[in-house]
Amino acid sequence: MSSVAEEKTLVLNEQQIKQKIKRIAYEVFENNFREKTIVVAGIEGQGYQFAKLISKELKAISPIEVVIAKISVDKFATEQSEVKLDVATKEFKKRCVLLVDDVLNTGRTLAFAMKPFLETGVKKVEVAVLVNRSHTQFPMMPTYTGHALTTTLKDHVEVVLGKDSAVYLR
Repeated sequence: MSSVAEEKTLVLNEQQIKQKIKRIAYEVFENNFREKTIVVAGIEGQGYQFAKLISKELKAISPIEVVIAKISVDKFATEQSEVKLDVATKEFKKRCVLLVDDVLNTGRTLAFAMKPFLETGVKKVEVAVLVNRSHTQFPMMPTYTGHALTTTLKDHVEVVLGKDSAVYLR
């Protein structure tokens, strides 16, 4: 019996990802046009890369000051783990926070990542994801979704941002 190479199906190409980022940035601006500053907080890894791309687009289309933050959280912990931010809490107190990740699967990572913002007294928290798989086990519903994708629990969504950006399903 020969081993079969793992097949990848292209879900989004680089141009489509750029269009999704631009649309999300416009929606964030439309919903927050009265804000002077927005904190865009991305989950370490591809979520943070996605947050940087949204921030760049938001700065290009709006007068809103954008503070970018990196969230470090254990994505595989079954219980709340320590959440670290690379910005001081004063940066997001009484401000709108856009929590960003590449893929929403169960919602656990986003739920855990929200903790420091809830403890600090932010104005509101919105969520942006590039791909929503809709297998939520936690009550996380994204405010902004790049692409909704119906998958099985066995499927894996791979997001590549940067050079040769793409989203694959394996």
